[in-house]
Amino acid sequence: MKPCRRPRSERSDTHSISEDRHKPDAPRRKARPPVDIGWREWASLPGLGVERIEGKIDTGAKTSAIHAYRIREVIFDGAPHAEFYLHPERRRRKPEIFCRVPIADRRLIKSSNGEAQERIIIVTPLRIGKREWLIELSLANRDAMGFRFLIGRDALRRGFVIHPGQSFLLGD
Repeated sequence: MKPCRRPRSERSDTHSISEDRHKPDAPRRKARPPVDIGWREWASLPGLGVERIEGKIDTGAKTSAIHAYRIREVIFDGAPHAEFYLHPERRRRKPEIFCRVPIADRRLIKSSNGEAQERIIIVTPLRIGKREWLIELSLANRDAMGFRFLIGRDALRRGFVIHPGQSFLLGD
């Protein structure tokens, strides 16, 4: 037999978060309207020194990925870091950007050809249009791929509407 409980309205020891929304002095957080983006957009990765990189929006990928090469794991200031180089421009070997970033995780990631590969995961800021936030980014050799930077589902949970038939809706 279930214990008898007083109705919520009669309980003095309870408090509902939704009750705060109806108080005039409670701070309200405005929801930002979603941003329209195309299937590819210009982005920047300020934490990696990349001011402009073409990113392919890939809702089939959970984690974002960037083309990195000469990846090494090192201990820097007593913590594990990844050192690697980036080529931010498609089909070009210059400029070459050196990066050293703390390792956030290691994960098995299934690539587009179905093979699972253990990859280093870093956390870095991503800027698309006027929005900037932290994302997880896997390091992978994407030299044979068409895009050096994939923006996955987890990075897009910040209120974007994707228009698959359009590109660069936020400008050049």
